[in-house]
Amino acid sequence: MPTPPKPYLVLKAEKKSHRTKAELKLREEGEKALATGAALKERPEVKANPIAHKEFLRINKLLKNMEKNDAIYEPIINRYCLLQAECVDLENKREKIFEQAQRLEEKLDKLGDEVEFDVLRTVTRDLADIYKTMGSIDKQIQSKRKMLLDIEKENIMTIAAALRSIPKKVDKEENPLLKALRSDA
Repeated sequence: MPTPPKPYLVLKAEKKSHRTKAELKLREEGEKALATGAALKERPEVKANPIAHKEFLRINKLLKNMEKNDAIYEPIINRYCLLQAECVDLENKREKIFEQAQRLEEKLDKLGDEVEFDVLRTVTRDLADIYKTMGSIDKQIQSKRKMLLDIEKENIMTIAAALRSIPKKVDKEENPLLKALRSDA
């Protein structure tokens, strides 16, 4: 797969491109046409969630540095931030459940052989339920992580695809004299 073309800003910063001024101008105009010109805005649900808000600010800063802080990416970035917050929340819940299971096991170990069979069976069943719940939370976390990865890939691919859609070369207009000569023949 060929390397994607460099954005206009990179070419301008490098100051060493084989492209003509007309090609560079066309590239700049093409890149500008792909952007709305409006900055990303944080949705209220993202702003209300401290983890999602922090992630939004981080990503927004990165996109500003890349000059890709455009409203066209707003829904994707807001959704990504909320998913990130949900992931962190599920991980915290999983840790709390794990700590409870450990405390239950420690209490069971302290009782040792003095535990009645019915109590042992009940505690064992409760532990099995706790670990089953942890497994279900792990599945949810993995599902959300996959969604995050998909968004990350798509977001990067969208930017790359947008850059690839910009024509590299200026369409050369045919010399009017040659055109006139060819039409007479």
